[in-house]
Amino acid sequence: MNFTEGEVLYFNKPLRWTSFNLVARVRTQLSRKIKVKKLKVGHAGTLDPLATGVMIICTGKATKRIEEFQYQTKEYIATICLGATTPSYDLEKEIDATYPTEHITPEMVAETLSRFLGEIQQIPPAFSACKVDGARAYELARKGKEVELKPKTLVIDEIELLECNLPEIKIRVVCSKGTYIRALARDIGEALQSGAHLTGLIRTRVGEVTLEHCLDPECFVEWLEQQSIDEENKND
Repeated sequence: MNFTEGEVLYFNKPLRWTSFNLVARVRTQLSRKIKVKKLKVGHAGTLDPLATGVMIICTGKATKRIEEFQYQTKEYIATICLGATTPSYDLEKEIDATYPTEHITPEMVAETLSRFLGEIQQIPPAFSACKVDGARAYELARKGKEVELKPKTLVIDEIELLECNLPEIKIRVVCSKGTYIRALARDIGEALQSGAHLTGLIRTRVGEVTLEHCLDPECFVEWLEQQSIDEENKND
């Protein structure tokens, strides 16, 4: 393997790790292994700290392929709690409001989900990496500042109800680049004349890459030891 010429690695991002944490860990361990001071390493698509799953990391000249991977279709398994909202639309923030759920039936949930198929407009969460006047939206939101984001056009290719244990539901979503599953949870709650927030999220696929293809970051050093490393890596 030649990490300076470029390799594409697949990881299962652990819970509570930021995407930056994973990239930094991989860069450090690779640099140590191949004995270089600087190595380009980047990821193809952010995952929230409270999400787990497929993350594609590119090294060296393969970082030029990041945009290619970002535009590939993604699949998620999301667990959503109906009847309550949080400012972040997930468990990062405490519940700020509760809503009735007694009127919601499994049939109503299934019918509502079908309305999100195809091209939709979605307002990204304030707690997101979207930029507002040069700053990340989440940086402003965490300082208590008002954040106004414009709706974005995206595509939901598939949406399936996997489990319905009201007030909790589990769904499978296949979607385009730029889809915020937290925002989708918010919108599903509103469509059900209630509220909702995300309580669990797994990215199960990016393009053709599934969890079965992914490395555990905790085992990365051990995996590296088993690889044939090209000596050209060691040129500073």
